[in-house]
Amino acid sequence: MTDDVATPSQTPHLAWRDPALSAEARVDALIREMTLVEKAAQLYGVWVGASDEGAEVAPHQHDMEAPVDLADLLPDGLGQLTRPFGTVPVDPALGALSLMRTQERITAANRFGIPAVAHEECLAGFAAWGATAYPVPLSWGATFDPGLVREMATAIGRDMRAVGVHQGLAPVLDVVRDARWGRVEETIGEDPYLVGTIATAYVQGLESAGIVATLKHFAGYSASRAGRNLAPVGMGARELADVILPPFEMAIRESDVRSVMHAYTDTDGIPSAADDRLLTGLLRDTWGFTGTVVADYFGIAFLKTLHGVAGTFGEAAGAALAAGVDVELPTVKTFGSPLLDAVQQGLVSEELVDRAVRRVLLQKTRLGLLDPDWSPIPPVLRGADTTADTDALRGTVDLDPPANRELARRVAERAVVLLRNDGTLPLDARTPRRIALIGPNSAVPTAVLGCYSFPVHVGGQHPGTSPGIDLPTLHEALVAEFPSAEILVARGTGIDDAGTEGFTEALALARRADVVVAALGDRAGLFGRGTSGEGCDAGSLVLPGAQQQLLDALLDTGTPVVTTLLAGRPYALGRGADESAAILQAFFPGEAGTAAIASVLSGRTGPSGRLPVTVPRHPGAQPSTYLASRLGHTSEVSSIDPTPAFGFGHGLTYTTFDWTDLAVEDTEVPTDGEVRLALTVTNTGDRAGTELVQLYLHDPVASVVQPVQRLVGYVRVDLAPGEGKRIHVGVPTDLASFTGRTGTRTVEPGELELRLSASSTEPRLIAQVVLTGPVRHVDHHRRLHADFEIHPQACG
Repeated sequence: MTDDVATPSQTPHLAWRDPALSAEARVDALIREMTLVEKAAQLYGVWVGASDEGAEVAPHQHDMEAPVDLADLLPDGLGQLTRPFGTVPVDPALGALSLMRTQERITAANRFGIPAVAHEECLAGFAAWGATAYPVPLSWGATFDPGLVREMATAIGRDMRAVGVHQGLAPVLDVVRDARWGRVEETIGEDPYLVGTIATAYVQGLESAGIVATLKHFAGYSASRAGRNLAPVGMGARELADVILPPFEMAIRESDVRSVMHAYTDTDGIPSAADDRLLTGLLRDTWGFTGTVVADYFGIAFLKTLHGVAGTFGEAAGAALAAGVDVELPTVKTFGSPLLDAVQQGLVSEELVDRAVRRVLLQKTRLGLLDPDWSPIPPVLRGADTTADTDALRGTVDLDPPANRELARRVAERAVVLLRNDGTLPLDARTPRRIALIGPNSAVPTAVLGCYSFPVHVGGQHPGTSPGIDLPTLHEALVAEFPSAEILVARGTGIDDAGTEGFTEALALARRADVVVAALGDRAGLFGRGTSGEGCDAGSLVLPGAQQQLLDALLDTGTPVVTTLLAGRPYALGRGADESAAILQAFFPGEAGTAAIASVLSGRTGPSGRLPVTVPRHPGAQPSTYLASRLGHTSEVSSIDPTPAFGFGHGLTYTTFDWTDLAVEDTEVPTDGEVRLALTVTNTGDRAGTELVQLYLHDPVASVVQPVQRLVGYVRVDLAPGEGKRIHVGVPTDLASFTGRTGTRTVEPGELELRLSASSTEPRLIAQVVLTGPVRHVDHHRRLHADFEIHPQACG
C-alpha cells in the first residue's frame, strides 16, 4: 500500500485505468493499492433520495437504519447508491442532475475516483416519478409471452440507463406456493417453467439495455409457512430442487444475468444470507455464476436480529461474506465498522473481503466505471447546460413517452384473462345500453397499480403529489369505450370495508341496468396499508372486506353481472364463480389497464391471457397449487376439497378451437432421446383468436412422489377464423427428469403421458410413450425446453 495520495487525473498510467488490459488484471492492480477500509467501502450502499432542485442526494432516514454522514463515508469510497429516484418524488431531469452531481462528489472524494453503482426497483417498470407503470409480474405470467416481456424489459432498462442508473432489483423468480402471501403480485406464477421462461426473457431485455438485472429472492421466500411474509420455510431438499430453484437456474444459464439477491428466509434452520451451499456451492461452483450477490434490504443484520445465528453485527457480516454475499443493501450497517473490527480482531479473514470486492470491482469495470473516459453525465443530460438555472431542465425528460404507453397497453391487453362467459361478452360498443359500474375499484386511479409502482410505493407517503402519469379510472375507460352507453356508477363498499351502507344505492342502479360490471379486487400497499403487497398477507382467499356480500347481492338482482377483478392475487368468488355472466381477471395491469379491460369487454381486443395461478373454489383450501401430488387432490378422507374453480393455464377467448390429428413419431424412446409429436389446432369460430397450447408431463410411476402433472412447454398460436396450423413438438427426455432418492436429477425408464392441454384442467390430446433403457443421471447442462414449430395447415 503506497502512502502517496494521487487523484486519477494525476495517475493515468495506473493499470486499473487501462482499458487495454483485461478486467481481471485491472481489478487485481486496484485491489493491491487499496486499504482494508477502502475495500470494505465498496461493499455497501447508502440509501439516498435525489434532490428535486438538482442538488446532491440526501441520505434517506429510515427507522431501521442509523443516520449516515456522507462527508465521513465518501473519502473511503462507496459501493452503491440506493434508489436515488425511487425514494422521493423528483422530476426525472433534476433527478438525473442530482445523481450526476453526487457521482462527481463521490469520485472526487475517494482517491481512486471510483463512482458508485446506482440501483433502483423495477418490478413493474422503473420505480421513479413520471415513469411508465407497466403491469405487475403476475400479469407478465398471464401473457405467456416471453418475447413481449423481453420487449417491455428492454424499454424499462433503456429509461433507467438514460438517467444514470446501473442496476435494477428485478425480476422476482419466487414460485407461488401459497396465494395468501402478500407478494404474490410480484411473482410470475405458480409454475417453475412459466416463471423461468418469463423471468429469463425479462432479464435478457434489462441486460440488453445495459442494466444489471438482479434475480430475487434466492431462494425459497415464497414458500414461507401459512403465506406469512418473512416466516420460516418448511421445505424439503427435493421441493427446493424441483420447484424453487429451476427458474433461477434457467435465468443464469440463458441470460448472462449479473446479480442475485439472497432471500430473507431460513430453510430448515439455515438463513439464505448465511448459506454457503446455496450462494457459493450451488450458485457459483455448480451453475457458474460470476456476478455479485447483493443482500435483500437489512438481510445481513437480520442474521443477528431475526434469525439469531449471529451474536454481533460483526459475526453477521462474517457469516454473510463467508456464504457468498458481496454487497450490503440498502445502507451500511454490518459491512462498516462491525466488519472492520472483526477483521482486525482476526475473527473474519480479509481474504473474504478481497473476494467480495473483486467481484464488485469487476462489475464496475465491465460497466465502464473505471475507464479514463468515464463521465458522470447521464445520456439525458448530454448536451444540456447543467450549470444554468435548474428550472430550465424541469420537465425536459419524459419517462412515459407514447411508445412506452403503447407497450404498456399491449402487455395489459394480452394479460387480461377471461375466466367465464355465458355469451354476455363481448358488449357491442355501438349498442345503446345502460351499464352499471359498481364496486370499490370503479373510479380509483391507482386500482391498476401494484405495491412497487412509484405512485403507491412512494407516492402514498407524499399526499397531494401528482402521480406523474395518466391513470384513467375504469369509469373513464368505459365512457371512452362505450360512447353509446349510459354509465351508472356506485362504489357499493370499500376494498376492505366491513359495512354495507352503500349497497342500497348500488343495487338500485344494478336493477335499472342492462348489465353490471362489478369492479372488485385489491388495494396495493406495503406492510398492512393494502390488501395486496409486501407485508399484506391474507388470512384466507375471501375477497377483502364486504366485497363478496356485494357480489352476491348484485347476482340476486337478476341483472347479468360481469365480475371484473383488479387484484394482486386470485380470490375465491363464492357463487360468483358459477353465477356471474362473465368474469375478467386482471392482475394490477398498469397505467393502460383500465383501457385494456374496456377493450376486452367490447371485443375490440380478443382475450388471450391465461391464469398463471390457480383460482380456488374454496377460500380456505390453501396452500394449494396445481403442482400437487395425488395426495394433494380431492380425497374421501378429508373434508377440504382443493379442486379449483379455474385451473392454472385457464383462459377463454371469443372464438372456438379444435385440436386434432395427434401424431407420435415413436412411442418408445430411449432415456437419452426425444419424443416427437405433432397436432393441428384450428380456429372453428368467426373471430380471430389466440390459443395457448400447453404441454404437461404426467409420470404415473416414479421412484419418488411426483406432482400429478407439470408444465414443460407452451406456445401461443394466433389463428384467423377458419385457419388451422400444424404444430410440431420435440420433447427431450431431459424434461422428464426429477430429483431422485439420492439427491441427483434422474430420468427413469417407464411410461409417460404428454398432455397437450388448454389448461391444467383441460387436456385435449394425450400422447402415451415409454422411455426405455437405463436410469440416466443429468445435471445443470441438461436441455430445459421443448422445441415448438408452427406451420400453416395445408388445405385439402
